[in-house]
Amino acid sequence: MTDQICTHARAAMPAPARPDRPRIYVACLAAYNSGCLHGRWITATTPDEIRDEVRAMLADSPEPDAEEWAIHDYEGFEGASLSEYASFETVCEFADFVEEHGELGGKLLSHFGDDLAEARAAFEDYAGGYRSAADFAESLHEDGNMPRRSATITEIVVDSVDRAIPGEEVIVEVQCHSD
Repeated sequence: MTDQICTHARAAMPAPARPDRPRIYVACLAAYNSGCLHGRWITATTPDEIRDEVRAMLADSPEPDAEEWAIHDYEGFEGASLSEYASFETVCEFADFVEEHGELGGKLLSHFGDDLAEARAAFEDYAGGYRSAADFAESLHEDGNMPRRSATITEIVVDSVDRAIPGEEVIVEVQCHSD
Protein backbone atom coordinates (compact mmCIF):
# COMPACT_ATOMS: atom_id res chain seq x y z
CA MET A 1 0.00 0.00 0.00
CA THR A 2 1.29 3.44 -0.79
CA ASP A 3 0.85 6.62 1.13
CA GLN A 4 -1.75 8.97 -0.22
CA ILE A 5 -0.42 12.32 -1.24
CA CYS A 6 -2.60 15.38 -1.07
CA THR A 7 -1.89 17.48 -4.15
CA HIS A 8 -4.47 20.17 -3.53
CA ALA A 9 -3.48 21.14 0.04
CA ARG A 10 -0.87 23.61 1.11
CA ALA A 11 2.09 22.20 2.99
CA ALA A 12 1.79 22.41 6.76
CA MET A 13 3.85 25.11 8.40
CA PRO A 14 6.87 23.62 10.19
CA ALA A 15 7.17 24.07 13.93
CA PRO A 16 9.49 26.87 15.01
CA ALA A 17 12.76 25.91 16.70
CA ARG A 18 11.75 27.01 20.22
CA PRO A 19 8.52 28.81 21.07
CA ASP A 20 8.40 31.83 23.34
CA ARG A 21 5.21 30.41 24.81
CA PRO A 22 3.78 26.89 24.66
CA ARG A 23 1.89 26.12 21.46
CA ILE A 24 -0.24 23.40 19.92
CA TYR A 25 -0.53 22.00 16.42
CA VAL A 26 -4.22 21.70 15.56
CA ALA A 27 -5.06 19.52 12.56
CA CYS A 28 -8.16 19.49 10.37
CA LEU A 29 -9.66 16.00 10.71
CA ALA A 30 -11.55 16.16 7.39
CA ALA A 31 -8.26 16.74 5.58
CA TYR A 32 -6.45 14.17 7.75
CA ASN A 33 -9.09 11.52 6.98
CA SER A 34 -8.67 12.31 3.27
CA GLY A 35 -4.93 11.70 3.50
CA CYS A 36 -3.90 15.36 3.66
CA LEU A 37 -1.99 17.14 6.35
CA HIS A 38 -3.63 20.48 7.03
CA GLY A 39 -3.26 22.32 10.29
CA ARG A 40 -1.66 25.20 12.11
CA TRP A 41 0.72 25.85 15.00
CA ILE A 42 -1.16 28.05 17.47
CA THR A 43 0.32 29.85 20.44
CA ALA A 44 -1.53 29.06 23.68
CA THR A 45 -2.62 32.58 24.59
CA THR A 46 -6.35 32.61 25.39
CA PRO A 47 -9.10 30.09 24.62
CA ASP A 48 -10.89 32.64 22.42
CA GLU A 49 -7.77 33.39 20.37
CA ILE A 50 -7.13 29.66 19.89
CA ARG A 51 -10.76 29.15 18.79
CA ASP A 52 -10.39 32.00 16.26
CA GLU A 53 -7.19 30.46 14.87
CA VAL A 54 -8.83 27.03 14.61
CA ARG A 55 -11.84 28.50 12.79
CA ALA A 56 -9.51 30.23 10.32
CA MET A 57 -7.51 27.03 9.79
CA LEU A 58 -10.70 25.01 9.17
CA ALA A 59 -12.02 27.67 6.76
CA ASP A 60 -8.75 27.35 4.81
CA SER A 61 -9.00 23.53 4.68
CA PRO A 62 -8.72 21.76 1.33
CA GLU A 63 -11.83 19.82 2.35
CA PRO A 64 -15.17 21.63 2.07
CA ASP A 65 -17.20 22.26 5.22
CA ALA A 66 -14.42 21.10 7.55
CA GLU A 67 -15.57 21.31 11.17
CA GLU A 68 -13.61 18.79 13.24
CA TRP A 69 -10.14 19.29 14.62
CA ALA A 70 -7.69 17.57 16.97
CA ILE A 71 -4.45 18.52 18.71
CA HIS A 72 -1.81 16.45 16.92
CA ASP A 73 1.29 17.94 18.51
CA TYR A 74 2.43 20.45 21.09
CA GLU A 75 5.66 21.99 22.31
CA GLY A 76 6.92 24.10 25.16
CA PHE A 77 4.85 22.34 27.82
CA GLU A 78 8.04 21.01 29.47
CA GLY A 79 6.87 17.42 29.98
CA ALA A 80 3.17 18.01 30.63
CA SER A 81 0.85 16.02 28.35
CA LEU A 82 -2.16 17.19 26.40
CA SER A 83 -4.80 14.92 24.95
CA GLU A 84 -5.98 15.21 21.36
CA TYR A 85 -9.20 16.82 22.52
CA ALA A 86 -8.01 18.88 25.48
CA SER A 87 -10.15 21.95 25.94
CA PHE A 88 -8.59 25.23 24.94
CA GLU A 89 -9.13 26.34 28.55
CA THR A 90 -6.95 23.44 29.75
CA VAL A 91 -4.33 24.18 27.09
CA CYS A 92 -4.09 27.81 28.25
CA GLU A 93 -4.08 26.90 31.96
CA PHE A 94 -1.21 24.45 31.40
CA ALA A 95 0.64 27.04 29.30
CA ASP A 96 0.22 29.69 32.02
CA PHE A 97 1.44 27.27 34.70
CA VAL A 98 4.47 26.23 32.66
CA GLU A 99 5.25 29.81 31.74
CA GLU A 100 5.13 30.80 35.43
CA HIS A 101 7.08 27.81 36.79
CA GLY A 102 9.19 26.74 33.81
CA GLU A 103 10.48 23.22 33.39
CA LEU A 104 9.70 22.36 37.00
CA GLY A 105 6.05 23.25 36.41
CA GLY A 106 5.87 20.92 33.42
CA LYS A 107 7.58 18.12 35.32
CA LEU A 108 5.18 18.56 38.25
CA LEU A 109 2.18 18.40 35.92
CA SER A 110 3.58 15.20 34.46
CA HIS A 111 4.34 13.75 37.92
CA PHE A 112 0.79 14.38 39.11
CA GLY A 113 -0.81 12.88 36.00
CA ASP A 114 -1.44 16.32 34.48
CA ASP A 115 -3.64 17.26 37.45
CA LEU A 116 -3.23 21.03 37.61
CA ALA A 117 -4.69 21.33 41.12
CA GLU A 118 -2.16 18.80 42.48
CA ALA A 119 0.73 20.52 40.70
CA ARG A 120 -0.34 23.91 42.09
CA ALA A 121 -0.61 22.45 45.61
CA ALA A 122 2.93 21.08 45.33
CA PHE A 123 4.26 24.64 44.99
CA GLU A 124 2.73 25.57 48.35
CA ASP A 125 5.26 23.23 50.00
CA TYR A 126 8.11 24.02 47.61
CA ALA A 127 11.25 25.06 49.48
CA GLY A 128 13.42 25.97 46.49
CA GLY A 129 16.24 24.29 44.61
CA TYR A 130 19.46 23.24 46.30
CA ARG A 131 22.62 21.56 45.07
CA SER A 132 22.56 19.01 47.87
CA ALA A 133 20.72 17.90 50.98
CA ALA A 134 23.48 19.56 53.02
CA ASP A 135 22.82 22.92 51.32
CA PHE A 136 19.10 22.51 52.03
CA ALA A 137 19.74 21.65 55.69
CA GLU A 138 22.11 24.59 56.10
CA SER A 139 19.54 26.92 54.57
CA LEU A 140 16.85 25.67 56.96
CA HIS A 141 19.14 26.29 59.91
CA GLU A 142 20.30 29.74 58.79
CA ASP A 143 16.73 30.86 58.05
CA GLY A 144 15.56 29.65 61.44
CA ASN A 145 13.06 27.30 59.84
CA MET A 146 14.00 24.18 61.77
CA PRO A 147 11.17 23.11 64.11
CA ARG A 148 11.55 24.09 67.77
CA ARG A 149 11.84 20.53 69.02
CA SER A 150 14.81 19.70 66.79
CA ALA A 151 17.73 21.35 68.59
CA THR A 152 19.75 18.15 68.52
CA ILE A 153 18.91 17.56 64.87
CA THR A 154 19.99 21.12 64.07
CA GLU A 155 23.30 20.58 65.84
CA ILE A 156 23.89 17.36 63.92
CA VAL A 157 23.03 18.91 60.57
CA VAL A 158 25.12 22.04 61.14
CA ASP A 159 28.04 19.94 62.40
CA SER A 160 27.77 17.70 59.31
CA VAL A 161 27.62 20.67 56.98
CA ASP A 162 30.55 22.33 58.73
CA ARG A 163 32.65 19.18 58.25
CA ALA A 164 31.59 18.95 54.57
CA ILE A 165 30.05 15.51 54.90
CA PRO A 166 28.21 14.88 51.64
CA GLY A 167 24.54 15.84 51.82
CA GLU A 168 23.44 12.35 50.89
CA GLU A 169 24.83 11.16 54.22
CA VAL A 170 22.88 13.77 56.16
CA ILE A 171 19.47 12.16 56.49
CA VAL A 172 17.06 14.18 58.53
CA GLU A 173 13.38 13.47 58.84
CA VAL A 174 11.40 16.22 60.48
CA GLN A 175 7.70 16.04 61.10
CA CYS A 176 6.02 19.32 61.86
CA HIS A 177 3.03 19.12 64.15
CA SER A 178 0.48 21.84 64.71
CA ASP A 179 0.44 23.10 68.28
